[in-house]
Amino acid sequence: MSLIKTTNLTLSYENMTVIKDLNFEVSPGDYLCIVGENGSGKSTLVKALLGLKKPVGGLIEFGDGLQQNEIGYLPQQTNAQRDFPASVYEVVISGCLNSRGIRPFYSAQERGIAAENMERLGISELKKRSYRELSGGQQQRVLLARALCATRKILLLDEPVTGLDPMVTVEFYGLISQINHDGVTVIMVTHDMSAAVKYASHILCMREDDCFFGSTEEFLKSDSSNFLKGGDKGV
Repeated sequence: MSLIKTTNLTLSYENMTVIKDLNFEVSPGDYLCIVGENGSGKSTLVKALLGLKKPVGGLIEFGDGLQQNEIGYLPQQTNAQRDFPASVYEVVISGCLNSRGIRPFYSAQERGIAAENMERLGISELKKRSYRELSGGQQQRVLLARALCATRKILLLDEPVTGLDPMVTVEFYGLISQINHDGVTVIMVTHDMSAAVKYASHILCMREDDCFFGSTEEFLKSDSSNFLKGGDKGV
C-alpha cells in the first residue's frame, strides 16, 4: 500500500506547465529525495502534495489511511520566520493545530505529543526559551519537532539544512535518518546530491526534459545519474 501515489500528474506555475505526466509513489518507510534543476517544478510539487496547488491533470492519491492534512511539513525558513516571537513550546505544539479542530485548548494528549517530540530531538531544556533567540540548528530542531507533532506517518522537508554550518548539517541529517529508521516515511527536497545518495532509499530527479524515479541504486546506474556531475549547480 502506497502512502502517496501520483498518476500522470501535471502541474502549472503562472499559467505555464512545469510538470507533465509525473508518476511516482512513496511507500511506508521510504526515504525519498527530490532533486532537480531550477524551474523543474520541485516547489510546485511540494505545494500540490500539501493541497496548496491544484493539479492541471492527473491524480495525487493518499493511501494507508493517510490524510493530506496529516503530512508533517518543514518548510524553507525565511528571515521573518527566524525572528518569530514565540516560545519553543508554543512553536512545537502548534504542529497539533490540525488535529485540535475548533477546541480552544490543546488536550493532554497533544501536550504529551509535544513533550515527547521535544525530548526526541533533545530540545526539552529549551522549552521556555524564545524561538528567535536560538541558533539556526536549534531552530531547525524545533521546527522538526513541530512537524512531527502533525504526523505519525510522513514528513515533507523542503531543503531543511539550508544555511546551517557543516557540523550542524551532519547532525541534522542524522536526526532525519534516525526518524526514518524509527518508522516515519521521509520526503526531502534537497540540493545536496551527496546526502541524497547517502541517505535516500529512492530518488526523484526532476529535469525539464526528463524525470527519473526509482531506487537510489537504480538512479546511480541510470543516465540520470549524470546529474551528479553538476554537483549542487542548478538543483
